[in-house]
Amino acid sequence: MMIQTIKFAEYEWFLWLNSFHTNIWDVVMFWVTYRFTWIPLYLYIIYFIFTELKTNTWRNLLFVIISVGLADRITSGFMKPYFQRFRPCHDPLIQNLVHVVGDCGGQYGFASSHAANCFALVSSMYILLNKYHSKRRILCLFLFFWAIFVSYSRIYVGVHFPTDLLVGGLVGAFIPLILFPLLNYINVKFYSTNS
Repeated sequence: MMIQTIKFAEYEWFLWLNSFHTNIWDVVMFWVTYRFTWIPLYLYIIYFIFTELKTNTWRNLLFVIISVGLADRITSGFMKPYFQRFRPCHDPLIQNLVHVVGDCGGQYGFASSHAANCFALVSSMYILLNKYHSKRRILCLFLFFWAIFVSYSRIYVGVHFPTDLLVGGLVGAFIPLILFPLLNYINVKFYSTNS
């Protein structure tokens, strides 16, 4: 009974958030949520790692790539097929009420890989900047608001519930926190055995 109450409350919350749309914002949000829109940002981050984080640059880049890759794999490859929760635009109870922009995507949406990938990028960059370059934390602040904006766009275009985004964001944020100490441990072991 409690789960059903929470589920219907989320339906209402989602439909309320999804209802704020105009023709102009439809275009904006289509491009915000489109994966390839952010290639220039990703290229800048690679450039930033190589020019500003001059210590262990390849390891730092690998850390970011693995963090985002794991976040994507866990949410898309494991969570969505396991939980099989319909996207709002595929949910029989509300799909006719959902404002959809573009393609609805795959059948299942829990948890959001967009949110997971964005927050994995934010979290991994925060760790790197906190460790190596404290004066450049403004980039992390920008990335944090960017991740929230991209995540919200998934509600706007009708393909994710808020909890899809919340859980996806948490998955993405925690992966680098677990991965970074592990990579450091492997790195120390590697150098100690080869010295």
